[in-house]
Amino acid sequence: GDTLRRIAGLLERDRDQIAAIVSAETGKSPNDALGEAGGAIEMGFFVAGEGRRSYAKTTTSGVANRQAMTIRQPLGVAGLIIAANTPIANVAWKVFPALLCGNGVVLKASEDTPETASAFCRLAAEAGVPAGVLNLVHGMGEEAGQPLVEHPDVAVVSFTGSTSVGRMIARTAGERLAKVCLELGGKNPLIVCDDADLEAAAQAAALSAFSNAGQRCAAGSRLLVFEAVYERFRDLMLEQAAAQRVGPGDEHDYGPVINEGQLDQMIAAVASARERGATVLCGGERLTGPDHDGGFYMPPTLVETAELDSQELFGPIATIRPVSGFEEALEAANDSPYGLTASIWTASVHRGQEFLARIQSGVASVNGPTYGSEPHMPFGGLRDSGNGWREAGTEAIEVYSDLKTVYVNHDPSAV
Repeated sequence: GDTLRRIAGLLERDRDQIAAIVSAETGKSPNDALGEAGGAIEMGFFVAGEGRRSYAKTTTSGVANRQAMTIRQPLGVAGLIIAANTPIANVAWKVFPALLCGNGVVLKASEDTPETASAFCRLAAEAGVPAGVLNLVHGMGEEAGQPLVEHPDVAVVSFTGSTSVGRMIARTAGERLAKVCLELGGKNPLIVCDDADLEAAAQAAALSAFSNAGQRCAAGSRLLVFEAVYERFRDLMLEQAAAQRVGPGDEHDYGPVINEGQLDQMIAAVASARERGATVLCGGERLTGPDHDGGFYMPPTLVETAELDSQELFGPIATIRPVSGFEEALEAANDSPYGLTASIWTASVHRGQEFLARIQSGVASVNGPTYGSEPHMPFGGLRDSGNGWREAGTEAIEVYSDLKTVYVNHDPSAV
C-alpha cells in the first residue's frame, strides 16, 4: 500500500499537468479534467489503504485442535484494457487494485488517449514500482488488446468498453478458463414521478444525459416520465438542452465526443430513428461554425421514442417518453438488455424503496443522477452491462486475487 500511496501523492502533485493531458486528448474542459484527475487520486488513496486490510477470514473448525482460515494471493499477470471516456480514472480504477493484490500488470491504453496512460506509468516508476511490474502497450485493439486476451500467461483480463467487444473477450479468454472482469455498456433509465421536484429532476437528468458529452457507461439516456407531468418535464428538458454550452473551455458544459467515427454513428442512429417515426425534439446533427469546426461536436439531443432504448450510443443523446405510472415505469426501466445504473425522482419514500428493491441494475439512486460512483463503493452491472464482478470498493480486490483455504493443526500434548 505504501507504493500506491506514493503514486497517488505524485498524481496529486502533478494534478494540473495530468488534467492538461486529459483535456488535450479528450477535448473535455480543463475543469472537468481536473475533476477526473481528482477522482483518480481519491481511488489511489482508497486502494492504498486497503493494503492494510486485504480481507480474508479466520474461523473455527469442526475438528478439534484445528484452525481454519483463508489467505489472499495474487493471480499472476493482469491484462487491463481501458476506454477513453475518462482515461485517468479508468487507469486508476484498474491499476491500483491490480498492483495492490501483487500482480504484474500489462496495461493496454486506449488508442485515443495514449499519453494519459503514459503519464500515469511514469509517475508509478517515480514512486518506486519496479521495472517489469507495470507495463504499458499502445495500439489498436486487434494488434495490442487481442494478443493480451489470448496470451496463456495472462491470468486475469479486466476490460472496460463496449458489450460487443466484451463478448469477444469473454469467449476468447474463456477458452483457456482465464478470469475475466467486464465493465460494459449501459442504457440507464431515469424515472420522473408525478410528485417529483421537476426542476431538480430536469437538472439531474440533463447532467446524466449530457455531461462528459454523454460518454459515460452510467449516462442517463432513457427518461421515463409520468403522464401527469410529462409535458411540463419535457419543456424543462428542452430548456436544459437549449442552455447547454458546447465547446472545449471551462465556460462550456461539455466538449466533443472522442472521435469522428463515434460522432458519425450517433448521427446515423438518430437519423434512422427519425425515418422510423421518432420525433427529434432537439439536436441530432453535427455542430458546425467557428466554435465547432474541426471538432467532433454534437448538440444535446432529445428523441421522443422508444426506438433507441436498447442501443448504447455513448453521446449526448437521451430518449424521453411518457408512462402511465409507477408499474409501467418500472417495467420499461427493466425492459432493456442492460442493467448498469438507474434513478428515480419522487417525494415518496415508499416509491423510492420499492424502486430500489425491484429495479434490475447494479447501481440505483433515489433523487440523484444516474452517475456519480465513489471510490469506496462497488460499481458494475447486470446482463449486457457486465459479468458479475465489481470495480472500485473493497470488492475490486476480488477481481485481482484468489483465496487459498488453509488448515493449521496443532497438538496440545506437544506443548
